[in-house]
Amino acid sequence: MCGRHLHHGVMAGDTVLLPDWQVMTDDQIRRWEEVLDNLAGMLPAGASAALIDGAHPHTRILADRLADTLHATGRPCARLTSITPAADEDAWRADNTSTTVALADGPLWRDHPPASRWDLTIWLRTPPAHHGGGDLEHTADVVVDLHDPAWPVIRHVTARLATANHWYITEGRAFFATRAATWDTKFGDDLPAYHQAVAETALPAGATVIDVGCGTGRALPALRAAIGPTGVVLAADFTPQMLAMARIRACAERATLLLADAYHLPVGTRCVDAVFAAGLLTHLPDVEAGLTELARITRPGGRLILFHPSGRAALAARHGRTLHPDEPLAETPLRDATLRTGWRLDTYDDAPHRFHATATRR
Repeated sequence: MCGRHLHHGVMAGDTVLLPDWQVMTDDQIRRWEEVLDNLAGMLPAGASAALIDGAHPHTRILADRLADTLHATGRPCARLTSITPAADEDAWRADNTSTTVALADGPLWRDHPPASRWDLTIWLRTPPAHHGGGDLEHTADVVVDLHDPAWPVIRHVTARLATANHWYITEGRAFFATRAATWDTKFGDDLPAYHQAVAETALPAGATVIDVGCGTGRALPALRAAIGPTGVVLAADFTPQMLAMARIRACAERATLLLADAYHLPVGTRCVDAVFAAGLLTHLPDVEAGLTELARITRPGGRLILFHPSGRAALAARHGRTLHPDEPLAETPLRDATLRTGWRLDTYDDAPHRFHATATRR
């Protein structure tokens, strides 16, 4: 394990859902290492304080693993636990240096940072049956998804800590790669909703359209039907495994597949008549940068279709989240974001059974 050693400190009676290094595959170990390296890289230079919060004992185990990662890079790290908090803080104060990271875990430390504030707060997202994040997840600097304990994925990073390119590609691909093979099995019933969402926009025959974040290509039949045999259908995704699953549909609908992320599309300026994006914006750390790139490739008067086969409330409930009015797909933030990035929001429908919004390129 590249010199890293795990010291759980697990008490008798604890139920540990995070697997030990010894029982993980090489791919799973590499996934854990990527997450730990990304988290370590988000810590500010110099002395800093980080809190890992969420479900016990996950927080303690992740904190121990992150401490091992920091030690392996030569950075001093003091562990502040919930087992002996006073003694741990005393030890940190005695041994603190100009580069020491104070790394705490658990709810005991939420309102008690060892320094003036927490420089980094990490929330561990686990299945709702185990622990719901609610507002605590919403305010965290970093959210790590642990629904599969052997395959952690960073799902959110506040902009002040990391640029999108620092973590977005590796973490996004890690999230979707393991889901590609079963995606259609789990969500195949959504296909009629895709057809309806595209049909309502009334795309012109012969148009050039692109599905950004195409996944397994579920929108491709609807897009081809809308623009007819003379139109051009493009489909972009940044996960090779998803594009592999989309290949059959792409061949059937004469669509061109592109391996690309939504911030850097290999499409010329003002070259498409419409953009279809299902679930895309919720996976972008910088929504306005994504909307700006979509506007770049779209001709004036072109259309943007934002879609998801579940409404925002239903999707949040499925993941144990609480909706907030400042989320990117809430109506006012979305209207403001589209206006700032070259679009005009025309319709907004956030029904229980779907999310569907359309905009026009100004």
